[in-house]
Amino acid sequence: MVKEIKLKKCNICGKVIEVTNDEPVMCCGQEMVDVKPNSVDCAIEKHIPTYTVNGDEIEVTVNHVMEEDHYIEWIAIATEDKVEKVELQPSQQAKAVFKYVSGAKLYAYCNKHGLWTKDVE
Repeated sequence: MVKEIKLKKCNICGKVIEVTNDEPVMCCGQEMVDVKPNSVDCAIEKHIPTYTVNGDEIEVTVNHVMEEDHYIEWIAIATEDKVEKVELQPSQQAKAVFKYVSGAKLYAYCNKHGLWTKDVE
């Protein structure tokens, strides 16, 4: 079974954290809410990660603006045994290279529009 990235967000301060279980987490005096991944891109900007397989590597890109106030914060791949994440900055291209694993799950996190996902074939 492929690992899944689970995020929680504070509706008051906007802080987002990664969690490993379903236990309640408090922030700003209230329980943080689950961030559900999107897989259908309905925004003008593109958020769903796309990929190209080159031998034993997978190049993941997100066709998205990378501006100071709106950008992809990170791209990740989740496999059966681990999650690898590449942190990004606004000035960078939204791109990451990982080892190719068929059946893995890709994630991209937009600082304004949340978590997006795509399965690797």
